[in-house]
Amino acid sequence: MGMLNLPEFLSCGKKKDFSLSNEKDGHASPSDENAERGNWSNKADYLLSMVGYAVGLGNVWRFPYLTYQNGGGAFLIPYTLMLALAGLPLFFMECSLGQFASLGPVSVWRILPLFQGVGITMVIVSTFVTIYYNVIIAYALYYLFASFQKVLPWSDCFSWADEFCSKTRLVSDCNATLDGEIIHANYSFIISNNLTCINGTVNYKPVQFPTEQYWNKVTLQRSSGLDETGNIVWYLALCLLLSWMIIGAALFKGIKSSGKVKRADSPYDGVMLWLGVTSGATLEGALDGIEYYIGKQSNITKLMEAEVWKDAATQIFYSLSVAWGGLVALSSYNKFHNNCYSDAILVCVINCVTSVFAGFAIFSILGHMAFVSERHVSEVVDSGFDLAFVAYPEALSKLPVSPLWSFLFFFMLLLLGLDSQFASIETLTTTIQDIYPKVMKKLRIPITLGVCVLLFLLGLICVTQAGIYWVNLIDHFCAGWGILIAAVLEIIGIVYIYGGNRFIADIEMMIGKKGCLFWLWWRICWFFITPVLLMAILVWSLVTFSPPTYGSVVYPVWGTAVGWCMIIFCVIWIPIVAVFKIVKAKGNLFQRIASCCRPAANWGPYLECHRGERYSHIVDPKKEKEHEIPTVSSFV
Repeated sequence: MGMLNLPEFLSCGKKKDFSLSNEKDGHASPSDENAERGNWSNKADYLLSMVGYAVGLGNVWRFPYLTYQNGGGAFLIPYTLMLALAGLPLFFMECSLGQFASLGPVSVWRILPLFQGVGITMVIVSTFVTIYYNVIIAYALYYLFASFQKVLPWSDCFSWADEFCSKTRLVSDCNATLDGEIIHANYSFIISNNLTCINGTVNYKPVQFPTEQYWNKVTLQRSSGLDETGNIVWYLALCLLLSWMIIGAALFKGIKSSGKVKRADSPYDGVMLWLGVTSGATLEGALDGIEYYIGKQSNITKLMEAEVWKDAATQIFYSLSVAWGGLVALSSYNKFHNNCYSDAILVCVINCVTSVFAGFAIFSILGHMAFVSERHVSEVVDSGFDLAFVAYPEALSKLPVSPLWSFLFFFMLLLLGLDSQFASIETLTTTIQDIYPKVMKKLRIPITLGVCVLLFLLGLICVTQAGIYWVNLIDHFCAGWGILIAAVLEIIGIVYIYGGNRFIADIEMMIGKKGCLFWLWWRICWFFITPVLLMAILVWSLVTFSPPTYGSVVYPVWGTAVGWCMIIFCVIWIPIVAVFKIVKAKGNLFQRIASCCRPAANWGPYLECHRGERYSHIVDPKKEKEHEIPTVSSFV
């Protein structure tokens, strides 16, 4: 059957032929400025996708956990500094970079071929994080399905619980007076003989909340450690499969379909987060938790520990999704003259306000749990995952019509996680599209589904009985040092080798000429504060490294070694690609290095009409293939 052609469309002063196949690939449509790669349907889709990428489970789970682990409100000091001095400057840089070149996180390094391995590192780190992130979404799905009961299964100590399960502290033994003598006896003997414990002699049993035991014994079927892999937890595996099926279905048409999904669920996320804060604030003891969060109970001495500052930096990067490649990928579908400056400010503010706001919900619930169990707020839970899957379920179980509220809450967690996953997978498919544009145009759906299937299979180890230890291990290493290393090299390469002023001139081609005062803060950060700060944190955290733990469980030596191997696998491509580029270049060693430190011949705006005089000389990107990354058969 013949192809039905649509009318010719004037794209940026250049006529393009469109057919129905262009719309089927989900990226290009007749209204797009960039006919080959496609653009966002409208600015709202882009902003909501960026917010969805940045505002995710990390805001509801990871930020409160790190705040809890690092001294409560004291952590907000390095967090705010890292936002202003590192997160925002890099966020603006990456958005500008992707929009200027209309390329993904690997191909965009035409700007500096020697550092193209940094783009590969970003994509690999994103891949590792995507694997375990979807496992967390699977946890949310499991709790969502478990909410379809009249009584929430974690609301009390049911058949799965052991003798340590309790909502209140249990007396173990104490001293009492019997026939004029002081005796020491267990509490059951004291009760049976109608005796009274002497003040100050009471010992308590170590108890766990029903929500904590349900999380460990039922949801995870958690083993004793990384050494004990155990079986695949079948219902978590099915939830993981379902989450990947949802992602594949939402992305089979590319960015346009994911943008529509995000537009539909954003208001719901905001309403549910607000309800979480207001319901948590009404619980007894909530004030103690909030004081630990922003008040006098904060542990300010934690600021002397390098790990706290590293956690603040990595959380900013984790939350804003800086140095993962996703910001470059999503921004690459913007129209050339979009105001990426205002977009960057808006998204960063929304993201960080959401994190801080979610913290109030978490810590008010922790305060209540501490009040009920008569413990300090810092002793209530063992690990970060406990916050989302122990603290929140505990609060939900106390609400009227608790199954309904539980369903609504975990549905919100599901949507938050999926929004971030959409962008992460789009980062991978954008990278493939830039390397093999013709193949991706014809086989977008099979390739997207193939990526989802592969990542599902790789994630199965994370739904074994030792799965939570693997999730924590990947988070500790890949979402920590991996993105720090990528961020340091990214800013050094662009500012000091490509040229910071040159990059500013590129940005002004998109958003218009700006005065010196406008660029003063960005120059200070890009040229000095951000790289120095990130280097100091990276070196400091490496020097003071301590092996990872999950709660009180210490990882075996081989587990830590696996973590280091993951980091090495992520960053090894930086020297490999750099060496290959130098070997492939012409001239003596100095000339080869100098050649690799200059932009590629095809670096510049993707469309000819945007290049102006500064880039009028560049080679047409569609005809030049020297920029490509190493493939099975050849390197760049």
